[in-house]
Amino acid sequence: MSLPGFTDDTLSFLRRLKRHNERDWFRAHRDQYEAHVRAPMERVIERLAMDLPAFAPGLVATPKASIYRIYRDTRFSPDKTPFKTHVSAVFPHRRLTKHGGAGLYFHVATDHVMVGAGIYAPEPRQLYQLRQHVSANLSRFRTIVESPAFLRGFGEIGGKRLKRTPKGFAADDPAAEYLKLRQFLASTERPPGFATRPRFYSSLKRLFEQLAPFVRFLNESLTDGRKRHLDRLSSV
Repeated sequence: MSLPGFTDDTLSFLRRLKRHNERDWFRAHRDQYEAHVRAPMERVIERLAMDLPAFAPGLVATPKASIYRIYRDTRFSPDKTPFKTHVSAVFPHRRLTKHGGAGLYFHVATDHVMVGAGIYAPEPRQLYQLRQHVSANLSRFRTIVESPAFLRGFGEIGGKRLKRTPKGFAADDPAAEYLKLRQFLASTERPPGFATRPRFYSSLKRLFEQLAPFVRFLNESLTDGRKRHLDRLSSV
């Protein structure tokens, strides 16, 4: 059985959508979007649903949970073009909301493919839990994100950060530089042709396998905290 991936038609459609980012154009070419963009993404997700349990058993891979809408949210943006010009998917934790925990992610755009992981917009309570977890388990966290293989593949973890150590943590905490993070993200980019190569899926899976320990570490504090909260509710 051949492994799933994208084609030149995928990139061609995204390039044309970038030039004709209009509702009437998209409506007239919707069948091409379904055939060349959404359908290949669904096949990738269906295969990941088979493979994720071996290395990231807590994560979900279904078209409904994973695929992002092609429509842009333009309510608060000066850019009113209605459609995204990339196709993207996230693989969240099954016990957390889609953006309420760390997950794996990738997208295919006209000029690059991005593969990444982490948590993009943690709520204040979650961010505190994450920082506590990093501070209390710094050696294990460093083993993951400072390993030579991780740094070669993804560089240093990043995201928006504070200028000072956050309230509730000592300025001289050994984890201070990590505690300043407001996001915990790791990613790598490839040229757009990466998505159309015969070994695309194998390469994507290998990158996800390398990112999985990072995701698992971040979700430990969030899933444990949620379990304690539900236990307290059930005892009332």
